[in-house]
Amino acid sequence: MAQEYATLREAAERHGQGRIFRWWGELNDAERANLLAQVAEIDFPLVERLIAEHLRGEAPKTDLGELVPAEPIPLPTTEAEREARRHAAATGEAAVRAGQVAAVAVAGGRGSRLGYDAPKGTYPVAPITGKSLFQLHAEKILAASRRYGVAIPWYIMTSEATDRAVRAYFADRQYLGLPAQDVSFFQQAWMPAVGFDGKILLAEKGRIATSPNGHGGTLRALRESGALGDMRRRGIRTISYFQVDNSLIQIIDPVFLGFHVERGADFSSKALQKRDAEEGLGAFCKVPRESATAGLPAVATVGEPTVALCGPLRVVEYSDLPAHYRYAMRPNGSLVFSAGSIAIHAISVEFVERLGAQGIALPFHRARKRIAHVDEQGHRVEPNHPNGIQFESFIFDAIPHARNPVVLMVERCEEFAPIKQAAGEDSPATARQAQVNLFGRWLEEAGVAVPRDARGNVLGAIEISPLYALDAEELRRRLPRGTRLDIHLNLQP
Repeated sequence: MAQEYATLREAAERHGQGRIFRWWGELNDAERANLLAQVAEIDFPLVERLIAEHLRGEAPKTDLGELVPAEPIPLPTTEAEREARRHAAATGEAAVRAGQVAAVAVAGGRGSRLGYDAPKGTYPVAPITGKSLFQLHAEKILAASRRYGVAIPWYIMTSEATDRAVRAYFADRQYLGLPAQDVSFFQQAWMPAVGFDGKILLAEKGRIATSPNGHGGTLRALRESGALGDMRRRGIRTISYFQVDNSLIQIIDPVFLGFHVERGADFSSKALQKRDAEEGLGAFCKVPRESATAGLPAVATVGEPTVALCGPLRVVEYSDLPAHYRYAMRPNGSLVFSAGSIAIHAISVEFVERLGAQGIALPFHRARKRIAHVDEQGHRVEPNHPNGIQFESFIFDAIPHARNPVVLMVERCEEFAPIKQAAGEDSPATARQAQVNLFGRWLEEAGVAVPRDARGNVLGAIEISPLYALDAEELRRRLPRGTRLDIHLNLQP
């Protein structure tokens, strides 16, 4: 240990982070070993560069330049568009039946903002039964496996904070009905948190304050964990990627997968119409290239979507989108940059391998956070205001490297009800109501009268297990004639 300590301390000192070892003399052997193990994982040159860029402002300022809105595949309004979706659905179903699709969930977060001290995936969210997010997702995967007659493997990315608890949760519940061999866990890497002075913070005297390296870490973690190799052995070609907190996620969506396959896309995304300019969803954009042909405009006037000579597709985070774009309106009153990213993607296995082979690393972004830490006197501090920076990468930063990326517009009411905070928008209450409203629409399509309030929300509670029906069409087939709605309807298999 003495030699390792000397080597690591010298590296920390060389990069201005010797304070990590401030309390070394007070640690026992186990605490010293744990601290050294953490320090050994720190990429000090990377951390030094990120501090210089994000805290000291030494990096060149990124000028987004002119932006134009992306042109997604729109919601269908014509028979030709509906036929295109039917054709895509057939292509997607064929890919699933051939065993070429796997699900990947990002589940590294805890429910701290919900007042829930456990992995967010274990949070109870079903309107009547209180099934967890993990349980609902597992049932959707199992139902799709039965529908298409094929095993659909599920890879779940955990973090240092959730890995042990998530694995125990699944093991204790017999993998939520899925075959154990088709559920895999892999852990994303972490990054040290730093104070506003650029010094790495300690969560305890012998433990560094860390945070997951962002959902962009999924691609690297898939490669390094062996999960990507397992996919290759299984014949998987397409990853259906989603975040664990979306209670309405359609994990195996043949239409989306079909467009991805038909267009030979490396990376495809779902988008929805933003509620308003303030909604915190990244915007799908393109950056126009300079015209190579005299007399041709590089970009059309903002307000109309026609664009010439555009560069790669990208997502610009809400907080990074300049105000003159964020609030730009079309003549009809709709947002120009209206297609918001909802963290649902289809990603080709070959693309993930290619990024690794080419050594392409996604950029890190900074997030101001309240970070519990040990102060200079060795006292534990729980700050009430942001006191430091966490570094994270975003998976959508891979899109500019992708060939033929697809963006598909979807309906919010059918696909997106995340749980982000304890109350208000994107809370457990809104997620449960969104589920009830969806099930109400399914019942209405099956000819069942459903009571609603003045705002259109379904009254009462309805829950339809994915194992009973995955969609409205399946519900119509299965629902007995003459079904009437009681105040609490719970359709289980």
